[in-house]
Amino acid sequence: MRALVIDHSVPGGLRLADVPDPVPGPDEVLVRIAATSLNYGELPGAGNAAAAEGTVPGWDAAGTVERAATSGAGPRAGNRVVTWGWAGGWAELRAVHVGELAVLPDEVDFVRAAALPVAGLTALRALRRAGVRPGHRVAVTGASGGVGHFAVQLARLQGAQVVAVVGDPARGAGLAELGVDHVVTKATEIEDPVDVLLDNVGGPLLGGLLGSMAEGGTVISIGAASGQDTLLAPYQLVGKRLTLVGHQDGGRSAADLAHLARLVADGRLKVSVGRVADWRTAGEVADDIVDRRVRGKAVLTLA
Repeated sequence: MRALVIDHSVPGGLRLADVPDPVPGPDEVLVRIAATSLNYGELPGAGNAAAAEGTVPGWDAAGTVERAATSGAGPRAGNRVVTWGWAGGWAELRAVHVGELAVLPDEVDFVRAAALPVAGLTALRALRRAGVRPGHRVAVTGASGGVGHFAVQLARLQGAQVVAVVGDPARGAGLAELGVDHVVTKATEIEDPVDVLLDNVGGPLLGGLLGSMAEGGTVISIGAASGQDTLLAPYQLVGKRLTLVGHQDGGRSAADLAHLARLVADGRLKVSVGRVADWRTAGEVADDIVDRRVRGKAVLTLA
């Protein structure tokens, strides 16, 4: 089969190659991939130390079940599915455990489905961890990115008021249509204290935003896209009794993916796909993501 493999000598660190077909285990289905999305954390150009030469990466992918699990579990052959895993998604075929996929509603196409797993699950589980309730004020950093787009919409669906924090005003375009109440570029522009902060950026921005938190607020640290250290002033967390939590992924991917897909099918959740390209241009797309030239998600379609 054809697959995108790690090759640090080429632009973007990815090239198309022929590799052996995967061999599914008893509780795995074999999926023929139609679309896959790229995440910053899995790109070789993002300093991914685990990206060994010749390996097939890929967390997110959507396609059609070609062979059902021999155990009898999971979807049947011919079902359209969205899948998640730590590797193997950037290939024509993927063997995936039945607990890491969901059957797609007819209304959800492969391109939008491929953008759901990592970004959508991260946002959903972070909001659950924070215990967001109606009336909460929620701030989301990196709101123009994949996780950010999902987070602001899911927070709004939970009845929260949403503040989007972006790198520059241009990156805030379209966020109001997703339910954002205020778009800011720095902590000092936040007028009222926020109850929950979902942080994808880290660095000095996170340190500054702690001063905008309400007493007893919760900070969920998801990522550190800035690449900078976060310096905290003495007692900065203690003074307002803040809870700082490192986001941890876990559990029930099948159920959560099915939930996200239903929201998309019902028109309650918009998938922001900022770039759709052919697999042959994967290196160029990867470079654009590392350089922050893609808003939302980038999706590759097999051709």
